[in-house]
Amino acid sequence: MTAAATGNEFDYVVVGSGAGGGPVAANLAEAGHRVLLLEAGLDSEDDDYRVPAFHGRATEHPDMSWPFYVRHFDDQAQQERDEKYVPEHDGVLYPRSGTLGGCTAHNAMITMYPHDADWNGIADLTGDPSWRADEMRQWFERLESCGYKDRPRMLPRHPWLARLFAVLPLISEKYVNRSRHGFDGWLRTSLADPELAIGDGQVRRLLKHAAAKSLINFLGRPLTLVEGLNSAVDPNDWRVRNCPEGLWQIPLAVRDGQRNGTRERIKDVAKRHPDRLKVQTGALVTRVLFDESPGSEPVATGVEYLEQEHAYRADPHADPGPDGERVQVRVSREVILAGGAFNTPQLLQLSGIGPKADLERHGIRCRVDLPGVGANLQDRYEVGVVTKMRTDFTLLKGLTFTPPAAGEQGDPGFVQWRQGEGVYTTNGALLGIVRRSDPDLTSPDLFVFGLPARFTGYYPGYSGDLAQQSCMFTWAVLKAHTVNRAGTVRLRSADPRDTPDIRFRYFEEGNDTAQQDIDAVVTGIEAARSIMNCLDDDVEAELVPGEDVATRDELRSFVRDQAWGHHASCTAAMGRRNDPAAVLDSRFRVHGTKGLRVVDASVFPRSPGFFIVTAIYMAAEKASAAILADATSPALSRPHLPHPRKPPRQPAVQETR
Repeated sequence: MTAAATGNEFDYVVVGSGAGGGPVAANLAEAGHRVLLLEAGLDSEDDDYRVPAFHGRATEHPDMSWPFYVRHFDDQAQQERDEKYVPEHDGVLYPRSGTLGGCTAHNAMITMYPHDADWNGIADLTGDPSWRADEMRQWFERLESCGYKDRPRMLPRHPWLARLFAVLPLISEKYVNRSRHGFDGWLRTSLADPELAIGDGQVRRLLKHAAAKSLINFLGRPLTLVEGLNSAVDPNDWRVRNCPEGLWQIPLAVRDGQRNGTRERIKDVAKRHPDRLKVQTGALVTRVLFDESPGSEPVATGVEYLEQEHAYRADPHADPGPDGERVQVRVSREVILAGGAFNTPQLLQLSGIGPKADLERHGIRCRVDLPGVGANLQDRYEVGVVTKMRTDFTLLKGLTFTPPAAGEQGDPGFVQWRQGEGVYTTNGALLGIVRRSDPDLTSPDLFVFGLPARFTGYYPGYSGDLAQQSCMFTWAVLKAHTVNRAGTVRLRSADPRDTPDIRFRYFEEGNDTAQQDIDAVVTGIEAARSIMNCLDDDVEAELVPGEDVATRDELRSFVRDQAWGHHASCTAAMGRRNDPAAVLDSRFRVHGTKGLRVVDASVFPRSPGFFIVTAIYMAAEKASAAILADATSPALSRPHLPHPRKPPRQPAVQETR
């Protein structure tokens, strides 16, 4: 899908089609506005996208992936201890997606509701009560189409009524929406069929011990397998939204056995409203355009982009030649940036918004000195506890986790998937255990989930290794609500085709001097091991970290050396105008500018929940409402702007005046 930027055609331009930009563009178009959605990637879609179990392949798909390489540590000796470090790229692989739908095209589809403390923290920081947890639930209800709960007869639209019904236990769920799920939204959610796992004897025993251990250790009472899989399995139920500790099934963004996300939302709205939503792929935005009248704040009036496929150098097919045509698009209302935690701060800095000294070092004139742009980079920490089982999982018998060749019907799993059934309709995660690493924590911070594969993080070719051995089982230990917030995203150069310099500064190299994060991950490893210790008849050996890594100090070293992440966030954080670390106000507007907003993973002051995509979806719905409300404000109206044009080819280096 492409759109020509002709005349004064657009009210809004949205840069990036992922979890933030895609829903915003669709919502604005549905509301009657003319929207141009710019995506640097293309619109490639095949079975690696559609089949949920192929999400690993999707992350390395050459037509959809942008493989970034990031530094976990500035210290070179420490960085090289990571087995995943790639010297020729001076970093560790961090899969990102360069395609329509952004990273929703390759994520694991886990759709878990954030904790109340995540939203209340934003409300307290910004002074905006609309971010409080009770208010934020309405945005989840608006976007979700829940496929695993019966639709109640009454769906109260007012948040106060919804909250009232949610706490009336005497009223049957058949009549009122006590769970406060959404049933009319654009994102379908589902649960994997538990029979898939229970049918494998080895998996059944593993689940039984996980169910028992999770609540014996964490809640003080045993839990049977049937109870574990059929009681309190829904972490997205409003009544258990703070994720009490225990065993949970994992809600997925899967519709009829296929991935669904922002790509489907965008295409649906573009098909229904082709006169309102135009989607331009192969469009790498190079800078935001501003009207800079003396004595006033810069007003975003549009963007400039390269009309060129594979322009960005993270693209495996990156064009080594000169820049393509530079196109300028003007808007009558606003520019919304939604490039994600890496590309949004890069684009802001290229446009002269960011730390003044850094910008001037690259010859970019600073329009707004915002030190918080590209700072505050955060992520989850993850490690894998890998066990070799004595026998193969029968659940995986005959499965190759690859699409069939042309003209072939595929393996048994693919045949089942075509019918909307079987292992390939899932993301491979069997169950999740939620717990606190410290009983004094406000919210649970550990999510430990199991999958029948060997998974130890991201490195080139990792996705092919996932399916090679059907006797491996991994407990992935995810540490959320991390203390460390010392990472940065800075420009390598003023060339918009270059990737930025991304440094996370893990653990004590950052600001977690007390090593709270590393100790929490160690606690998660111990929890995973306690489950496997009950399976002597099934377990042959622990391969990672390995039986020789026994003490907490040894486990700390293992975590420091081998941890990874894949939920980058917080690099254009909200906050009050007098906060030097703040980039946005609570309505997503960039401080010191007009007509410019950010809606993506960058916006959060602290990384929310366990899996960030749900929080981004909710933020996108909230942002859409804020943008539409402001569209009626006379203060934001502006006269029609000049005709978009194609200027002469220019060098990649930004202006230096």
